[in-house]
Amino acid sequence: MLRIALALFICLPALGCQKHSDTVDPSDEKTPPPRVGADDVQIKATEAAGNVYMLEGQGGNIGVSVGADGVLMIDDQFAPLAPKIRAAIANLAGANPNIEYLINTHFHGDHTGGNAEFGEEARIVAHSNVRKRVSTTQKVLGNTVEPLPEVGWPVITYDQAVNIHFNGEEIKLIHLPTGHTDSDSAILFTKSKVLHMGDQFFNGRFPFVDLDHGGDVVGYAANVAKVIEMVPADIKIIPGHGPLASIDDLRAFHQTLVETTEIVREHIDAGKTLEQIQKAGLPAKYESWGSGFINIDSWLATVHKSLTR
Repeated sequence: MLRIALALFICLPALGCQKHSDTVDPSDEKTPPPRVGADDVQIKATEAAGNVYMLEGQGGNIGVSVGADGVLMIDDQFAPLAPKIRAAIANLAGANPNIEYLINTHFHGDHTGGNAEFGEEARIVAHSNVRKRVSTTQKVLGNTVEPLPEVGWPVITYDQAVNIHFNGEEIKLIHLPTGHTDSDSAILFTKSKVLHMGDQFFNGRFPFVDLDHGGDVVGYAANVAKVIEMVPADIKIIPGHGPLASIDDLRAFHQTLVETTEIVREHIDAGKTLEQIQKAGLPAKYESWGSGFINIDSWLATVHKSLTR
């Protein structure tokens, strides 16, 4: 199931992404979710705090800062959704809807698929590895993802961190290495007290960890722990996927990562195979965490691979 579902998650052909699959895992048993066309997607806006909002549609959650300086946007889902995303932003921004900055939290297509649509007007900012990935052909679990047009490449890059002063506050972009991928960043709005975690946080569900592009399960949990220590208790958190969250939600996510990883580690130390680990499963309290994109078997396989490679 993981390989087919991931192809849809990274890049939905119905939404116009540049992708083709040359590998299908014969062990896949579940039917992938139906493809949703752009006409059927609705963009929902939720106030986070201050002048920062979260937009939900199809793909990764979008962050938007609106104010006197214009609009700063975080991630952009898929190209065919750009008109709907622009309309939602214009509704929030009022008289000043110009998008000045577009930040990519990482390189996956459900977060960067609209770069070429917004890159003509916005300066795209991202970690150096995002530019490296979106400007070259990538292979994601057997699926070939073609480069974005050059207009969709980041023009401002950084290796560790960079700050942007915009709409009356300091916005911190902080690289989170060796976690979800090798290209991830968290974005902290210091005055509004809002944090966009990108795919370093799947709220209430197991995460996808891209082991082939610098991801690591232990590093992922360490990044989450680092973030918990650096943000205030009343922070509002925009996850890569799932509803707007609190610090308690992020702590629960971190606890689940650590505990389930330790369960797999103990099985490995006892000499059990992946198949035996999957058959044993996880305690009932983790059942709901496998109801999203990554089910329990897929999560156990990810953890097993990350710990044994």
